[in-house]
Amino acid sequence: MTQTVQALRWRDGRLEMIDQRVLPARFEYLSYSNAVAVAQGIRSMVVRGAPAIGCAAAYGVALEALVLRSAPLGEFTVGLDAAFKVLAASRPTAVNLFWALNRMRAVWGACSHEAVPAIADRLLEQAHEISAEDVRINRAMGAHGAALLADGARVLTHCNAGALATAGHGTALGVIRSAVEVGKRISVIADETRPFLQGARLTAWEMVQEKIPVTLITDNMAGHLMSRGEVDAVIVGTDRVAANGDVANKIGTYMVAVLAQRHGIPFYVACPLSTIDLSVDDGGAIPIEERAAEEVTGFRDCQWAAQGVQVRNPAFDVTPAELVTALITEKGVVMQPHRANIAALFT
Repeated sequence: MTQTVQALRWRDGRLEMIDQRVLPARFEYLSYSNAVAVAQGIRSMVVRGAPAIGCAAAYGVALEALVLRSAPLGEFTVGLDAAFKVLAASRPTAVNLFWALNRMRAVWGACSHEAVPAIADRLLEQAHEISAEDVRINRAMGAHGAALLADGARVLTHCNAGALATAGHGTALGVIRSAVEVGKRISVIADETRPFLQGARLTAWEMVQEKIPVTLITDNMAGHLMSRGEVDAVIVGTDRVAANGDVANKIGTYMVAVLAQRHGIPFYVACPLSTIDLSVDDGGAIPIEERAAEEVTGFRDCQWAAQGVQVRNPAFDVTPAELVTALITEKGVVMQPHRANIAALFT
């Protein structure tokens, strides 16, 4: 299957990212030339999805290094340190952001004895490698996960964990793409995913582009379809997995997992190893981003909530490990994830 969606791309010395805030009404790339601009693109959700955020952050560091390419070493060091800090502050929940920044900082440390232009080149090479590696990992996860889906499976997914959320192919949708590539007839049920509508605007759009059958439902319809036997499996992505297997993903995922367990439906989480955070003991320690009230009270120019109403807008929730049937990783499928078999992935 030809890759039809490229959320991020490098063009003429700049990072270009699809503006995912305006899809599917408009398809357009925005151009970025420094770390502050990339951090704002991450914060404002021009780009979203844990792997894509990590790739964007790596390119943000590389862009700043290129801006400072002709600067004295002291100025370069101060400027690049500031770039790391502004990018790290852009969004708190997706661990891939910090994973990618740590990789970029390690490369900087390894070549810090070189001339500034050479350091800048090394950092750009590493950003390119992080992006290419993400596609390879997604392909590996897709192959492992495709084996879990029966021919004719009706797969429910929440949020968008597709090519738009990664450097290409996708995590949860990558599993579906890989199953289709090997000839399985897979259909998708996409939760709309309030309040930012990633399912309605992004997942549905990706599947329509590739002619994979997709049905859009509102978030509160999932239980009804499950009770009628119309869902065979659930696959979601994740922004961070704790050491014990608890999974942080887009708000509403926990409800889907509870419903899946109630109806005996497998609940799979597609996650690269870079999304597993062994430094976090359990899901209670995962920081949960709270976003602006305006995302809940309306959408774009349409306001539907009463003026002055109090709003909560947590962007993520945590699904306990006991509700997760399996983690799908680039190293294989981890059934009934728990502390020991997750740790074994890193040995």
